[in-house]
Amino acid sequence: MNRKTGRLLFGALLIAALGGGAYWYFAGGAGQTPEQRYRTAEIGRGDVTQTVSANGTLNPVVLISVGTQVSGTVKKLYVDFNDKVTAGQPLLELDDALVSASERQSAASVSSAQATLELATANEARMKALLAEEYVSKQEYDQAAQALKAARAQLALSQAQNARDRANLGFTTIRSPVDGVVIDRVVDLGQTVAASFQTPTLIKIAKDLSEMRIDTSFAEADIGAIREGQKARFTVDAFPDRKFEGVVQQIRLNPTTQQNVVTYNVRISVANPDQILLPGMTAYVTIGVQQRKDALLVPNAALRFKPAEAAPAKAEGGRPPAGMAPGMGAGADGGGAKSGNAKGRKRDGQQATVYVLADGKLQPVAVQLGITDSRNTEVLGGELAEGAQVVVGENGGGGKSPSSVGMRMF
Repeated sequence: MNRKTGRLLFGALLIAALGGGAYWYFAGGAGQTPEQRYRTAEIGRGDVTQTVSANGTLNPVVLISVGTQVSGTVKKLYVDFNDKVTAGQPLLELDDALVSASERQSAASVSSAQATLELATANEARMKALLAEEYVSKQEYDQAAQALKAARAQLALSQAQNARDRANLGFTTIRSPVDGVVIDRVVDLGQTVAASFQTPTLIKIAKDLSEMRIDTSFAEADIGAIREGQKARFTVDAFPDRKFEGVVQQIRLNPTTQQNVVTYNVRISVANPDQILLPGMTAYVTIGVQQRKDALLVPNAALRFKPAEAAPAKAEGGRPPAGMAPGMGAGADGGGAKSGNAKGRKRDGQQATVYVLADGKLQPVAVQLGITDSRNTEVLGGELAEGAQVVVGENGGGGKSPSSVGMRMF
């Protein structure tokens, strides 16, 4: 094949491509009527609830970390994971050889101090009698009285040391402080634990798993709409087809800032009578913050729709076209009201533009928006009436993307 033949072949292919593109454009898009090209939905009335969402973690209402006040080696283990325990029940024992020796030593000190006190008492009584007969001086009697007081103080000190050692000896047996269930055991037999400045955690006990709580973090933009006592719905990955309910119990006043994002902890109380919700599960929480009954609703898809023929150019001075709110194009984002979606939260009172079919043409209609959920948005005002057909998108056979103007070959 010579160069001339190659050029002719390339030209033929280019003409065929241009012809096919033109046929696709006119036959597939422009050849359709607006009723065939666009998908519409009817405007109706219904209930809408605006929600805020966040993820949280399920935790027991009371979770106790059992530690130790003395150091030693784990000698015996009486409980394991998921065991139910009662208050005062032994959980484990530490080797008490050193603590027991200290207790015996302090007990011997008590006996020695007791003997010293008895001798000092006898000396004080003897010196008092001799002083009455003037056989000893007043100074000698005062020394005997002082020795008696010192012996009493030494006995009290020895008794206190012995009481401390006996308490430490009792601490070598770790007991459950409450009735509950063991959810974590950190130590094993033969492991050495050291009680220093921070008490080590040996066992974690959940007091009651029939009542749970969810600790969530909501953004500061959402926290103003959340109130104590509001109902919350949530799901967990373990039961994806089941929805659970809870109640907002507390809004913590202590904020958390990470990467300049401020969040607040919201605690939600949850009843768990079947104990199917387990500690540590991730909960996807949704709280309804606003609700409207019998509101005029427009699908969010209609707010997102922007026809291909609508140019996004702005008017002079950089201002948007008339009838559109600042920051909006021909339509408005109809995203849900999840946490972090500012448009979903702050849409109340904003304006947007939807399109209706009239006389075979698209007609823009300005509307004032209220609250929104993930599907519909409340219409507060405008020329949109109940029963109107709004455009929500283009049919697949239209051939052109709503955001495209035409085929670009180069």
